Amino acid sequence: MTVTPDSWPSQWPAAQCDVVVDGKPFDARDPALNLPSEMIPTPVDSLPGLVSEVRANWLRTAGASGSGVSDGPGARSLAFRKQQLRQLALLTKDHELRIAGALARDLHKGLHQARITEINILHTEIADALSNLDSWVGDTKVSGLGLQFMSDAAAIRHDPLGVVLVIGAWNYPFLLALAPLVAAIAGGNAAVIKPSEMAPTVAQLLAELIPQYLDPRYYRVVNGAVPETTALLKEQFDHIFYTGNGAVGQIVMTAAAKHLTPVTLELGGKSPTIVHDSVDINETAKLITFGKYLNAGQTCVAPDYVLCPRKLQEPLIAAIQDTIAKFYGADPKQSPDFGRIVTDRHFERLSALLRPFDEPDHDAKVHGHVVIGGLKTADRATRYIPPTVVADVTLDSVLMRDELFGPILPIVPIDDEAPEWARACFSDGARADSTMVQAAAILRTKLRESPLALYVFSRSSSATQWLLDHTRSGGVCVNDVIMHMVPCGLPFGGVGGSGMGAYHGKFGFDRLSHQRAVLARSPRLAFVQQIRYPPWHDRILKIVGWLAFKRVV
Repeated sequence: MTVTPDSWPSQWPAAQCDVVVDGKPFDARDPALNLPSEMIPTPVDSLPGLVSEVRANWLRTAGASGSGVSDGPGARSLAFRKQQLRQLALLTKDHELRIAGALARDLHKGLHQARITEINILHTEIADALSNLDSWVGDTKVSGLGLQFMSDAAAIRHDPLGVVLVIGAWNYPFLLALAPLVAAIAGGNAAVIKPSEMAPTVAQLLAELIPQYLDPRYYRVVNGAVPETTALLKEQFDHIFYTGNGAVGQIVMTAAAKHLTPVTLELGGKSPTIVHDSVDINETAKLITFGKYLNAGQTCVAPDYVLCPRKLQEPLIAAIQDTIAKFYGADPKQSPDFGRIVTDRHFERLSALLRPFDEPDHDAKVHGHVVIGGLKTADRATRYIPPTVVADVTLDSVLMRDELFGPILPIVPIDDEAPEWARACFSDGARADSTMVQAAAILRTKLRESPLALYVFSRSSSATQWLLDHTRSGGVCVNDVIMHMVPCGLPFGGVGGSGMGAYHGKFGFDRLSHQRAVLARSPRLAFVQQIRYPPWHDRILKIVGWLAFKRVV
């Protein structure tokens, strides 16, 4: 799969940002970066042997059961896990500019954005694992199990699962291929990494670098598209970690079910942004603009649309327009900080969605109109769509059907006073805040989905708390966007249609570990155990009940 020139149009600005490297602005086209010119697929017929080899290597060093922490060599060894995590950090340090160049080629990401949204986040994950791995892998002692266990030893072991398949995504192709790998390594697992073919430069760079830094006995990269992924899913893994859209997530889960393989699905959905009338409009606009247009809107937790009181719509639009100019200049196309749509297919998809709202004589049945950006300055050759806002959008709009995954922000104005139907959705709706009760009612009855993220801008803690109590989402960020997924101490994951399972920090370690219960009975009270053996009678059963079971009353 050739990655130039189509995926790196000559019209893109050469200098990706104002960072000076070796006395000159960083240029992602510098031949000295030695970026791959094509992605080389892994032969499909080699995949069964590749997976079997990785599994055999892991079993050979981990022992037949593959359980616990080993002092010897291999993926299970604590020292080996730490060494491989340090190697992964070294990979990013040694090749930071090449990684940034690959991200620029595939997605027009500048060096600043590559560092902030991918490289630095990965470093944080690695550092957190290295700092805490000793405590994570230790047995968790359990007490308070009851009288009959008072002299016994109980613990939870954190055992490796085995071989993990990581299927990455194209929108953050470096981070989303390697952050799950950090959790897999920390958990003592082997892994097969399948980067997204839609970011071919990054995929091939990973295929080149990972064998140089990580032990190829346990960590392998498979490149390719649908045929290669399909072949991988036929193999048996101990966990599959997939990041992407829901349609493919269903395919992954169906394939996993044939082997009873557990899965983590990091999907997406239409993440709403709810703006309360108590906020500072200018500050709110900055945060929404940042989150929406980062990576040209191609972020799974990007604000998908805005719900706000009708009286706030015009001030919010004006503030967003002013912020876009400050962030990206008069012509965002010339900004090194504004990305491009990943493929021609996605460019056409977004253009088709936007076109009915962007034409002066558009169908009167189409509710909503472009107030910022639009297709007039879009450029198919470079897959550029400007930061766009569509006002007066209704809930039945085509823009409200699926996750947009692009730089298009619909604003859905809601009534300044909540209608009766919205309040009637909740037993306590009569006294609820007008904005929050409408937002919750819309999410529950109109859109009927559980988004990956929910964003709330409000200075009313009571109104915000009411909304959280009456909605469901993977995560929540109050008075900001996206940042809830940054700290390693918070779980990141979806619920319902936005995914299953969470990771980051210890949550990733736990997700890719088996929590194994161990109860070691003490012989000192062996005589007590005699009462549980047949033949039974009422007196014995009363004693057993008193010793072994708890009662509510």
